[in-house]
Amino acid sequence: MLPERASAPAAAAPATGGCACGGHDEPGLSELDTRVIPHAIRHATIFGALEGLSSGKGILLIANHNPLPLLAQLEQRAAGKFAVDYVENGPETWKLSMVRN
Repeated sequence: MLPERASAPAAAAPATGGCACGGHDEPGLSELDTRVIPHAIRHATIFGALEGLSSGKGILLIANHNPLPLLAQLEQRAAGKFAVDYVENGPETWKLSMVRN
């Protein structure tokens, strides 16, 4: 039989909310390189990242093709909620700035 252990009090979460990782207010766009995401989960991963953005925050999407199918899906799912601008337009790499309005 093991002796009972006193449990330590739980640490209080920061009053600011969020996950406390400390990376939420970094300037600029976070890069999301879709070339390393398995095809089967690529669009779901991108939409998850976009849904997690607050107004004025964005990602720099990096792809190995022009992501027109993704942009069509984005228009269907979240019309007008994101400003999308091409930063680099091929022929080997496409980079798009995607910022939540």
